Amino acid sequence: MARSAYSRGNLVLLSATYFFYFGQFGVFIPYLGVFLDGRGFTSKEIGELFALITFARIAGPNLWATIANRTGKSLRLLQLGALLTLMMFSLAFWLDGFWYLTISFSLMMMFWTAILPQVEVLTLNCVKANPVRYGYIRLWGSIGYILLTIFTGRMVDLYSSEAPLFVGGLVLLSLWVASLLLLEPKLENAISKDSVSIWYKIRQPVFIGFIGSALLLQLSFGPYYGFFALYMRDIGYSGQETGWLIGLGVVAEVLIFLKAGKLINKFGVKWVLLTSVLFTSLRWFLLATVAGNPIFLVVAQGLHAFSFGLAHASSMHFIHHYFGQNHQSQGQAIYISLAFGIGGAAGGYFSGSLWNQGTGAELAFTLAAISALVAACCLLPICSKRM
Repeated sequence: MARSAYSRGNLVLLSATYFFYFGQFGVFIPYLGVFLDGRGFTSKEIGELFALITFARIAGPNLWATIANRTGKSLRLLQLGALLTLMMFSLAFWLDGFWYLTISFSLMMMFWTAILPQVEVLTLNCVKANPVRYGYIRLWGSIGYILLTIFTGRMVDLYSSEAPLFVGGLVLLSLWVASLLLLEPKLENAISKDSVSIWYKIRQPVFIGFIGSALLLQLSFGPYYGFFALYMRDIGYSGQETGWLIGLGVVAEVLIFLKAGKLINKFGVKWVLLTSVLFTSLRWFLLATVAGNPIFLVVAQGLHAFSFGLAHASSMHFIHHYFGQNHQSQGQAIYISLAFGIGGAAGGYFSGSLWNQGTGAELAFTLAAISALVAACCLLPICSKRM
């Protein structure tokens, strides 16, 4: 009996795709600073490299989404993107130096982030936009992040700062193989006639407020993504303890994914996002002021349930319903490009400029808290209409 795109087997493969995709985040993002520090990079150079490779998120998703909309070959683009990501990442085994690694990781980032909109659209189509089924598939990405973050932290302790490179290569190889086994549904009449262009939609105050908030929220993640592992090391935590702390945050994220749909339905996207962003501001403030206290550090990591988990779930809900079937791939790409591309690049650059080998850690996280607070203010003018 032939497998169907809606079959349990295909949904399991989608879960595996999320597992390896976000598992690579757990390998690459927390430990890239440790890897670069081991290769002799200064904190300023690490911040600049983070900014440059994050900026590469702008081109990839939009280019891939445009091709996907015109060709209808989302799955083929996903598979090609996974292969190119693996190839670009693998160059770091042989390359060294600031610009060589920047180019290698920038190309990897461009293809890697271009995959996600295709995965999201494919999953939503395979579960027929059922938020509960989507949540159960998407949480495997968080599980992958947890397990591989902890595993990579242990490998750093046992071996060296080069460990993330070897783990990441294996994870990306697994992602590519999983993508080759996926099936996509044949959507009849998927594209309806719609006189409203995507440019009209992105000029509306509702979307401007949403994307402005998302950009500032991702900017606030700069110190965390770029320097959290180094920060923990500097204040006395081991690599494995850092892995457990990061994993704790993602456990909270997994738990919130299971309730996200009900929370969004009950309170609406605006209020769920607003609450999530405010808790994010509190999280960065705690890291800036009381990170040396294990209790407050655990609380701060627990708030990851809001700063990423609930914020992501509600953002996906917003984009899916706001852009509809006609423009959802491009809508996903615009969201990733502006929020994660521009916001993430600015966060990486400024945090690297402020960090100063760890002496500017408190200032960097304090400014991150302010950025998240301003992000919350961007949501206030949005109408209370539930979406």
